[in-house]
Amino acid sequence: MLEIFQYDFMVRAFEAGIAIGIVAPLIGMFLVVRRYSLMADTLAHVSFAGVAIGLFFKVNPVFTAIGLSVLASFGIEALRSSRRIFGESVLALFLSGSLALAVIILSLSKGFNANLFSYLFGSISTVSTTDLWVTVALAVVVFLDIVLLYKELFFASFDPELAQASGLPVKAINFMMVMLAAIAVAISIRIVGVLLIGALMVIPVISAMQYGRGFLTTLVLSVIFSITSVIAGLFASYYFNLASGGAIVMVALLIFLFSLAFIKSGKE
Repeated sequence: MLEIFQYDFMVRAFEAGIAIGIVAPLIGMFLVVRRYSLMADTLAHVSFAGVAIGLFFKVNPVFTAIGLSVLASFGIEALRSSRRIFGESVLALFLSGSLALAVIILSLSKGFNANLFSYLFGSISTVSTTDLWVTVALAVVVFLDIVLLYKELFFASFDPELAQASGLPVKAINFMMVMLAAIAVAISIRIVGVLLIGALMVIPVISAMQYGRGFLTTLVLSVIFSITSVIAGLFASYYFNLASGGAIVMVALLIFLFSLAFIKSGKE
C-alpha cells in the first residue's frame, strides 16, 4: 500500500495536502464562529477567476489566484464593515461577479481544458515543486499568524463589540482574518480544487463541534479530522483514480456523519 510514496508527485501531494489540512480548519473555525462560513466558498469562486486569468496570460495560476483572492477579501471586508450592504449580500456580489469574470475570460481563451479541471476539482498528479514550496511557505505564514494572534482572533470573533471597547483593533483583525482565509483558499486549489476547498474549511469544524468541547479542543479536533480527510482522500484518489478534491471532501463528510451518529447514540 505504501508503494505510492515511490512517486515524487505523490510525496509532493501528501506534503502539500497535510499543510492545507492543518491551516484550512484553523481558518474555518473562526469563519464558522463568526457565522461567515460562505466566505470560503466566495473566495473559492474568486480564486477560480484568478486561475482563469493565470491560464489566459500563461502565468502560474496559483499566484494570480492568491493575488485576486487577497484583493477580493479586502473588498469584501471593506463593504461589510461599512454596513451599507448586508454581509450575505456582499458575499453573493463577489461570488457571482467573480464567476461571471471567470466565464468571460474562459470564453475568450476558447473555453475549458483538462488543465482547468485540475484546478476546479484538484489533481494529485499536477502538484509541481513550485506549487509545493508556495503552498508550504504560505501555510506556515497562516499558521504562525493564527498562533501568535490566537487570543485576539478569539476575542474579536466571539464578542467584537467588547473587543473594540477593550482597545483591540477589531477592524484590522477582521481584515487580517479574511486575508488569511483568501491565502488558505488559493493555496489549496491544486489539491482540493477551487470548488471544494470551502467544504474542507467548514466540514471538519462542524464535525468537531458535534462533540461539545471547548474552543481549543474543538480546534484541535477539526485539524485532526481535516488531516485524516486529506490523507485518506489522497489514498483513495490514487488507488481508485478519483479527483483528489472530491475524495477528500467525501471522507470529511463521512467523518461528519460518523460524529453525528456517535453523539446521537451516546445520548440515547
